[in-house]
Amino acid sequence: MMPSPYHVPVMLRECIEAWVTDENGVYVDATFGGGGHSREVLSILGKSARLIAFDRDPAAAENVPDDPRFRLIQANFSLISNHLRFLGIEHIDGLLADLGVSSHQLDNTERGFSIRGDAPLDMRMDRSIKLKASTVVNSYSREQLEQLFRNYAEIREWRALAAAIVAERQQKAIKRTAELIRIGEGVCRDPKRNRFMAKVFQAIRIEVNAELEALKELLQQAAALLKPGGRLVVMSYHSLEDRLVKNFMRSGNFSGQIEKDFFGKPLRSLKPLPGMPISPSEEELKENSRSRSAKLRIAIRE
Repeated sequence: MMPSPYHVPVMLRECIEAWVTDENGVYVDATFGGGGHSREVLSILGKSARLIAFDRDPAAAENVPDDPRFRLIQANFSLISNHLRFLGIEHIDGLLADLGVSSHQLDNTERGFSIRGDAPLDMRMDRSIKLKASTVVNSYSREQLEQLFRNYAEIREWRALAAAIVAERQQKAIKRTAELIRIGEGVCRDPKRNRFMAKVFQAIRIEVNAELEALKELLQQAAALLKPGGRLVVMSYHSLEDRLVKNFMRSGNFSGQIEKDFFGKPLRSLKPLPGMPISPSEEELKENSRSRSAKLRIAIRE
């Protein structure tokens, strides 16, 4: 099934060129979404190739291509090793992860991801999980909210926003995105208020979906799954994700501190390609404004 404009893949050509090293290899699309990357790579893979895709959003199943080489697994990509083992796959030739929220999720107002419109405070990628954005906003302590907005939103007003939320919810529960936006705009000192609120929504979404923990799991498992010479291709959209990806590719850990063996060789299994990260071209930025914060990093399994 060919989707509607579910999601416009960012740096599609760059991703495909970096991802594929063997046209008959085994590949993983860790973030299937609208299927743009998967559909493109299937067009160049050989008949004996395999492509396993992951996505925890049930809506992604509407975009599955009719191709015997393809299989979609509806699961968090943090569980990739278990599912591949179940399929009898021990090693792969390449893994791609596009960490952005899809255009479909942003444009589908009722999911609560977008600062546009008004919707219930949800923000769950997988609606079977219990934690919702409304739970975070209404039940987290002031100290927890401060830490959340300081670390994940990286805004100056993290204390003021947490205090304003606590004061508001003492009067009545905060249930909708428009209510949260009103509170946020009341403490915002950034003239670009949409940018400020996008950071606030980002922080809550990361918390609800445990995105950074899942990313760490994915990176560690990918390093173990890739064959020597296999490629890890990751596209991130905010500094928190990019920092984890950069540090892990560079040093094999998330602190970024390179450890070396007795002979001075770095203790890591991946080697980042030079010239990273890659950013969208000026032409792509004009055609797709949502690509503006994208950073693409590529590493080879040594």
